[in-house]
Amino acid sequence: MEIKQLAKEHTINLALDTIAKDKQALVFVNTKRSAEKEAESISKKTNLSCEALAEKVRKVLPTPTKQCERLFRCVQKGTAFHHAGLHSKQKTLVEDGFRDGTIKIIACTPTLAAGLDLPAFRAIIRDLKRFDSFGMNFIPVLEYHQMAGRAGRPKYDTFGEAICIANSEDDAEHIMEEYINGDPENILSKLAVEPVLRTYVLSLIVTRIARTEEQLMDFFSKTFWAHQYEDHDEIEEIISRMVNLLEEIEQIKKGKTLEATRLGRRVAELYIDPLTAHSLRKRLHTDMSDTGMLYLLCDCVEMKPLFSIRQAEYDDIEAVATKEGIDDMFNEDYLPAVKTAAVLVDWMDEKNEAFILEHRNITPGELRNKIEKAKWLSYAAMEIAKISGQRELSKRVYKTKLRLEKGVKEELLDLIRFKGIGRVRARTLFNNGLKTATEVKRAKFDILNRLLGQAVARDLKKQVGENVVQSRLA
Repeated sequence: MEIKQLAKEHTINLALDTIAKDKQALVFVNTKRSAEKEAESISKKTNLSCEALAEKVRKVLPTPTKQCERLFRCVQKGTAFHHAGLHSKQKTLVEDGFRDGTIKIIACTPTLAAGLDLPAFRAIIRDLKRFDSFGMNFIPVLEYHQMAGRAGRPKYDTFGEAICIANSEDDAEHIMEEYINGDPENILSKLAVEPVLRTYVLSLIVTRIARTEEQLMDFFSKTFWAHQYEDHDEIEEIISRMVNLLEEIEQIKKGKTLEATRLGRRVAELYIDPLTAHSLRKRLHTDMSDTGMLYLLCDCVEMKPLFSIRQAEYDDIEAVATKEGIDDMFNEDYLPAVKTAAVLVDWMDEKNEAFILEHRNITPGELRNKIEKAKWLSYAAMEIAKISGQRELSKRVYKTKLRLEKGVKEELLDLIRFKGIGRVRARTLFNNGLKTATEVKRAKFDILNRLLGQAVARDLKKQVGENVVQSRLA
């Protein structure tokens, strides 16, 4: 039997044995696609039935995607998959279903190995290899420990089992030597990463913990980074360079003491990279297209990792860049940033999750993650524009933020102010001639009842009667 097929059979048999023992298991695999396939394969062998939870999972999105339907079928049979591509509400339903025992098996990526306390008797680790820039390689020992540590949590079991699937005798020996009996890797400080360091240098100055460069040096000399780095002369040079950069981009002033500017204080409060703030301040302007503005947001370090581009997409993405006049050829993330911006524009143009998954290969979870980050950065851009005296730009960015939040074209902004009116109901009202809050207020109840249903229509009439909807774009 082929090695991969044999490993798959072992995984399924272990999952079924876990269910037979009236226990639960997490099955760790190395990709989102593998998690879905593994959950589906196990589900076909179980005799469980979980219709109520399956329906809840299916109805999270107004228009279920193919992924939603696949998860629905798995949950029906007491299994599920869990990865970064799931909508957050679906993740919560799966996690809660596992906690209450409705779901017996979750096939997942290693993202589930940290931060969650779940009643897993077994951690079945099917994949100890992952594809990286150097090909398919074994994962770090620390990552194995995180996955194995999910089994037999004290609150749920007196012991647990972590089981690794080996594809050969050599693999079995390697797993025993490197993972089960091996030592974990050393932990490395992330403070040396420049965006992180810039942020903390500015924060120390803003909070007046450090008033001089000497005080900055003294603070960082006591950090884990300095302990690991050891070359304190070079650390001083790095800190000095950071201070000079912050002065150059007008976020601090150097004198007898280091003082944050108004801009610097706001940047620290927004908790974004000072260079991100500088880029937004210098590059954003009111006449930009939606794609152009979102491209600048997607080009910020906070948006990484960006959406990857499939081979078949390159021509289309390059065409978008050409149309928008985006020419950033020396930036290796330039085309992924264009794609990420294009996906966000799809969302703002009222394309639903099913369309975006089908045409862009972006899952609802990945989409939601980027929407939230783009909203955060657009809010930061608004604040920076205000401080810089660019009121029109601030209004322009605010509209973009609202459209990101609601997933609507600009023509619906007046309607989505109503509580209970989302993109679908707003579009229904607009397409039936009720295009503004004023027109909704004047509309007869019978019309609203026909378009939206009695409960929503009654609530809407109550809102306009109380004059609670006010324009904030004036």
